[in-house]
Amino acid sequence: MIESRRSRVMTKALIHAVMILFSLVCVVPLIAVASVSLSSERSIKLDGYSLIPFHLDTAAYRYIFRSPWGIIHSYGITFAMTATGTFLSLLVISLLAFPLSRPDYRYRNKVSFYVFFTMLFNGGLVPWYILIVRYLQLKNHFLVLVLPYLVIPWFVLLLRTFFKQLPMSLFESAKIDGASEFRSFFQILLPLSKPALATIGLFICLNYWNDWWLALLYIDEERLVPLQYMLYRMMSNITFLTSQMSTTAVTIDLSTFPNESARMAMCVLAAGPMLFIFPFFQKYFVRGLTAGSLKG
Repeated sequence: MIESRRSRVMTKALIHAVMILFSLVCVVPLIAVASVSLSSERSIKLDGYSLIPFHLDTAAYRYIFRSPWGIIHSYGITFAMTATGTFLSLLVISLLAFPLSRPDYRYRNKVSFYVFFTMLFNGGLVPWYILIVRYLQLKNHFLVLVLPYLVIPWFVLLLRTFFKQLPMSLFESAKIDGASEFRSFFQILLPLSKPALATIGLFICLNYWNDWWLALLYIDEERLVPLQYMLYRMMSNITFLTSQMSTTAVTIDLSTFPNESARMAMCVLAAGPMLFIFPFFQKYFVRGLTAGSLKG
C-alpha cells in the first residue's frame, strides 16, 4: 500500500515537473520579448537578449506611438474587423456544417466534396484580385477585410464532424413538436455546440487579428488600415532606413536607432490583447479539443 502510494506521488510529481517545464518554455519567450522591447538598442547590441532589461528604455514605444491616434484608430479597425469577421464566420460556417451533418440531407456528399475540393485547389491570386476589385468593387471597403476569410473549409469539416455526434432524436423530437429547422439550429444545436464553436471561434479570431495581407492588397486609405498592416509598414520603414544609413556616407549613430527593440515592441502590441482574451475561452477550448475523442 505504501509503495503504491509512493509510486502515485512520484508519478504526479513527474507530471507536474513536466508541465511546469512546458509552461516555462511557453512563458519565457514572452517575457524575453517584453524585456527586449523595454531595452535600449545599444544595450541589446552590447549585452544581447535578457529576461531583465540591463538599461530600461522606452524609445521603441515612443517611436511607435509618435502618432498615437493613428495606432488607436488602427486598433479600432482591427477590433471591428475581428469581432465582425468572427461572428459572421461562425454563423456562416455553422449554417453550412449543420445540413452537411444531417443524414436526411440529400446532397450532403456532393456539397462536402465541393467544400473539401476548395482546400486543395483555388483560382489563384490574380483572378481573386480581379473578382474582388473589378466585379465586387470592394477595394478600400471595410467588408474586404472580412468577406475573404468568411468561410474556411477546414473549420466547416470540423464542425460537421462535431454536429454528427449530436443525437438525431433531438431534432426529430423538435420537429414533431413543431419547431422549424432554424429554431432547432439556434435553440438546440448552438447551445450544445459551445465547446466546438469556442474552439473554432478562437482560431478564426486569431486569423482576423493577425491578418495584414488583405490590407496590403486592397486598402490604400489610411482610415481603413488595421493594426497589423500599420506595424508591418513601420517595420519596413525601419528596415529600409537602417539599410540606407549603413550603405551611405551619412554619419548617424545607428546604435540608438530602435530596430530590434521596435520589432519586439510591435510583437507586444500585436499579441497583447489576444493573451488577455484567451483565458476567457480556455475552458471551452479544452473541451472543444477533446470533444469526440472518447466514445461510450
